[in-house]
Amino acid sequence: MARWHSCNILHTAPEVNRLWQFDAKSGAPTRESGSAAGRPLPAKHVAKSWTSLWQPKLNVAWLPPENVFLRIIELPRSSVGETLSMVELQLEKLSPLPVTHIVWTLQILASASAENLQTVVVVMVERKAVEEFLGKLEAQGYLADRLEVPMLDQLMAASPTEEGAWIYPTVLNSQPAALVAWWFGGALRNLSLVVLASAGDRAKSFQAQLAQFVWAGELEGWLTARPQWHLVADGTTAREWETFLRDGLGEPVEVTPPVPLAELAARTARRATAASPDAVLLPAEYTTRYHQQFVDRLWLRGLVATGVLYAIGVVIYFCATAVLGFQTGKVEEQAAAISGSYTNALQLKARYEVLKERQDLKYAALDCWKLVADELPEGISLQRFSFGDGHKLTLSGTVTSDQITPITDFYDALRKSQLNGQPMFNPAGGDELSYHESGNQVSWNFSLELRHASEDTP
Repeated sequence: MARWHSCNILHTAPEVNRLWQFDAKSGAPTRESGSAAGRPLPAKHVAKSWTSLWQPKLNVAWLPPENVFLRIIELPRSSVGETLSMVELQLEKLSPLPVTHIVWTLQILASASAENLQTVVVVMVERKAVEEFLGKLEAQGYLADRLEVPMLDQLMAASPTEEGAWIYPTVLNSQPAALVAWWFGGALRNLSLVVLASAGDRAKSFQAQLAQFVWAGELEGWLTARPQWHLVADGTTAREWETFLRDGLGEPVEVTPPVPLAELAARTARRATAASPDAVLLPAEYTTRYHQQFVDRLWLRGLVATGVLYAIGVVIYFCATAVLGFQTGKVEEQAAAISGSYTNALQLKARYEVLKERQDLKYAALDCWKLVADELPEGISLQRFSFGDGHKLTLSGTVTSDQITPITDFYDALRKSQLNGQPMFNPAGGDELSYHESGNQVSWNFSLELRHASEDTP
């Protein structure tokens, strides 16, 4: 079971279906459940989903015994592929139905009559019966990956220490029957199906059928001694059949308990997970269809999950938009509530700045006037004193030609003058000192730019 994560074994019965699940690592059962016949099986246990991609699950179903034909043949020892080819060559002789109407597989037993031979159990089932059985399973939500016959594991569990016939009671189409396994020479020689008559002397009919199988074994040469009879049953079935066999055969019958169903399911799980994928009873078209359904189901679930995530994203987006819209509305309401106060504050700020500027200009003009009065040389005539645009001081006047030097000193003194330890005028601003001579009179003029005005002007 190395490549499988889990294995489900389904046993269908007229009244109750039983489902076992086995762990791949230990092979121990992890879950056992039952459900009424015809009712859907729990999807969480049998359905395959995304997890099956990395945790593969094998679904196995037991075929009803009335649809199964078993044949024993001996072939030379070889590989499984070669054994399949050899069985296929003899299939027309072995099959009770036309080869095109059956599905088949084989099981190689460990015991054989000779070292160079191998005992092979050929399992054949009518294709129509398999399709009907798979249809019933599909109605219950169970898509089988393999179909198995539990009787093979019951046979393989037997390890006869003496030669004889091992009788396995069963029910075929509501009629008592038994599968008889003939062990001689350390190998399984034949499998015979005995069906009890519905009327008349059933013991005599059963004895006659067994006698035919004994004669056939003697003719084929593998029945070399009188067989010892073994009954594989328990409970009420064992008591009924033991009495019936003792009366019908007139010989002692040894009763052996069969393998319990849970243990039989575990054996089937180990055998199915290790079996070759080429020898299967499940028709190939069903395997392909089930795989395609699995892929389509994954795509559909992926699309649904994507749609759900997209819807959740859209809901989150609209919720976030609604929250942000609500917050924006509150901010707008607050802005509208304080808009009047904000406008008044701006107006007050503007008025304050105008008044402050006026005050600054007033004191600036006075400072300039005081500075000019302090620095103006004696005998210089000042004809114009102009303080314009709040930052430009313009001076002009007339002097005699011998007073040009005091005017130059007066200009330099004003340009370098300071107020409160800071330069009052911008050295690079204003107009340079200029002269205009007219006879003995010289007209002069220059302008200076207040330093704070040049710093504030962009």
